[in-house]
Amino acid sequence: MNAPTVVAASPTSERGPLAGAIFDTLVHRIGKDEHAARPHDWLAATILTVRNEIIERWMVSTRAAHAAGAKRVYYLSLEFLIGRLLRDTLSNLLKTDEVADALSELGVMLAELEEIEPDAALGNGGLGRLAACFMESMASLDLPGYGYGIRYVNGMFRQRIDNGWQMELPETWLANGNPWEFERRESAYFIGFGGEVTGNEQGAVHWHPAEAVEAVAVDTPMVGWRGRRVNTLRLWTARAFDPIKLDAFNAGDFQGALADQLRAETLTRVLYPNDSTAAGQELRLRQEYFFSSASIQDIVRRHVQYFGDVRTLPDKAAIQLNDTHPAVSVAELMRLLIDHHELGFDEAWEITRATFGYTNHTLLPEALESWPLPLFERMLPRHMQLVYAINAKLLREARATNGIDDRAIAAISLIDEGGERRVRMANLAFAGSHSVNGVAALHTDLMKQTVFADLHRLYPTRINNKTNGITPRRWLQECNPALAALIREGVGDRFLDDATALSELAPLADDAGFRDRFAAVKRSNKVALAEHLRAEMGLRLDPNAIFDVQIKRIHEYKRQLLNLIETVALYDQIRSHPDRDWTPRVKLFAGKAASSYYNAKLVIKLANDVARRINADPAIGDLLKVAFVPNYNVSLAEKMVPAADLSEQISTAGMEASGTGNMKFALNGALTIGTLDGANVEIRDHVGADNIVIFGMTADEVAAKRSGGYDPRAVIEGSRELSQAINAISSGVFSPDDPYRYRDLMQGLYDHDWFMVAGDFDAYAAAQRDVDARWRDRDAWGRSAVLNVANMGWFSSDRTIAEYARDIWGVM
Repeated sequence: MNAPTVVAASPTSERGPLAGAIFDTLVHRIGKDEHAARPHDWLAATILTVRNEIIERWMVSTRAAHAAGAKRVYYLSLEFLIGRLLRDTLSNLLKTDEVADALSELGVMLAELEEIEPDAALGNGGLGRLAACFMESMASLDLPGYGYGIRYVNGMFRQRIDNGWQMELPETWLANGNPWEFERRESAYFIGFGGEVTGNEQGAVHWHPAEAVEAVAVDTPMVGWRGRRVNTLRLWTARAFDPIKLDAFNAGDFQGALADQLRAETLTRVLYPNDSTAAGQELRLRQEYFFSSASIQDIVRRHVQYFGDVRTLPDKAAIQLNDTHPAVSVAELMRLLIDHHELGFDEAWEITRATFGYTNHTLLPEALESWPLPLFERMLPRHMQLVYAINAKLLREARATNGIDDRAIAAISLIDEGGERRVRMANLAFAGSHSVNGVAALHTDLMKQTVFADLHRLYPTRINNKTNGITPRRWLQECNPALAALIREGVGDRFLDDATALSELAPLADDAGFRDRFAAVKRSNKVALAEHLRAEMGLRLDPNAIFDVQIKRIHEYKRQLLNLIETVALYDQIRSHPDRDWTPRVKLFAGKAASSYYNAKLVIKLANDVARRINADPAIGDLLKVAFVPNYNVSLAEKMVPAADLSEQISTAGMEASGTGNMKFALNGALTIGTLDGANVEIRDHVGADNIVIFGMTADEVAAKRSGGYDPRAVIEGSRELSQAINAISSGVFSPDDPYRYRDLMQGLYDHDWFMVAGDFDAYAAAQRDVDARWRDRDAWGRSAVLNVANMGWFSSDRTIAEYARDIWGVM
């Protein structure tokens, strides 16, 4: 990307107040004049200047919450994928034009500064982006809230594609500092690991950790819509209590002298370290306890400071666990209440359950975290005692309940006794919370029937649904300003404050003139994306083709492989039948694979191999293009989502909890092709069955296939297109340098096909040809696209957060 062009600033006498303030910040805070300043200096000066008003609003928000004795919401998440903040913040403060004009006076373009702001490397996918949307919505709804997480130095990784393979490189988002954050050295907490637990005759228990680090808070302000409220995202960084051992250093042991500090810094270095090794597992557990303990200590400290009695904690604090990663917080709060505040076990347990809520995001057994019992006990011996005590209470309660047999007891237990004994973190979170919610109607029903069936029988009123949402500020107003302007022209401004007002757009779906303007906005977004990909990848794309986009974490259940096999089948059909009226199509993929997930990384390689072969084939021309776009992040999504015509949401039914990408695409006028999985079900119900392309088995049908002797080999051999595509991939047509590269991957489809790639292929291929036919009727396509936008208001995260606030947190 080219660096922004900065020209000479205007004379001081010609500058307005804001331009003068930015220039003063450049000189006195950054230490540069306009001649020496580089683009990142102007970016920092702009952020620091805007930050002054944010700080004032932040303090007002905090004082108001204190004065009102307000109940606060604490959202604990291992990820917060907040992306770039400058554009988001200026938009929410309604100051974009004002700041752009001020910078223009200084010879600087705001749009170019926005492009060089790094994405905060604090998350990976939907879980972290949801947390960011929720933080923005809490502030927009004027709800006092804190987000708690880890300040990762290098994030998950920066993805580079070398010869088609994913390469993991460290993120460097903090290389030039972070002008949005504030270190709070006074908010520092002792975090212990290992050691032993002792007791005395009076029953007091004391944990003596063998190792300790200090967690230090770093705060980032989160600005709500119209600057109504500014809440806090508090991230933890780690440091050793003794950062350098001078005796070792002076003895020449330089590495040993810094060992404690390096070990502490490891806790906040990388998101999701590879846990395929024992050392990686230990680091993951240490990270989760580190941020959970610091957060719970901070919450309890704040409550006691302002309200005195820890017994009133549930009245003034609602703690939401975003998935199982912070589940150890349940045991940590029990430890603090019992060991530090000297409450009895039963009273502490009632307080704990009344304070916590737990959001489940997955039905995949491997994602429902559990830890080897020896590891958990070695790292957290006091917490292991408390887990056993909680489990005893839980199982006694279960034994007293009619219909709970030994099989159900084994499923309810916090300790998995099947094979290696493990601590089940999802069960701990469920038992320790008064509310357990799913994130889409289907997902919530499946929770009751599958992973939490027995816990649901024990606590039949605890599970509830809160379908996910997205903030329309970032995912419409900011990433697609031309569409937002067109909507304002059509129906006015009310949708800016209430996304459900987008429904007023529905009648305009039948207005040919409006559809033409809508299509022009979409084409402009496609041209912009095509230009970006040409500059970054040297790829030339036709903006008149369907832009068919699948961007999300690379995982077998999300079925990028199904998309790629159908792409190969389409390629073969185009070559075999050049006389047909084929619809030009651009297939775009993006996403990261976990570093230890071999099959997911192999799918990325396949995508690049398929792209290389198809894009170089002159017989195909512009009828089909394929690209895997590297290093998917929020900023890339903000370019790709507004340009998409077709949104691929093709997970195996029953395996996607909700999805939020599906909502972002539909809000920007893309039609969804998808299974009845996650929130696709509710999207269909809102946008109408005629305005979405649904295919494939339902969750019940998938379950029946799996239990009823599904024979994928027979399915493959019975489908000519599928068998030919699989054979082409397996035989090395797309990997001439290594003909055997994909043989095992394809053989897996014949042997078990757990994710129903073969089982759904024919339905998917037929649905894609239906898409082609729809595309050729541009009036009908345009009408469906407008109706998608008009009916997506319900999927605002404002609605989701209002439901949490009313039904779970008790703050509305």
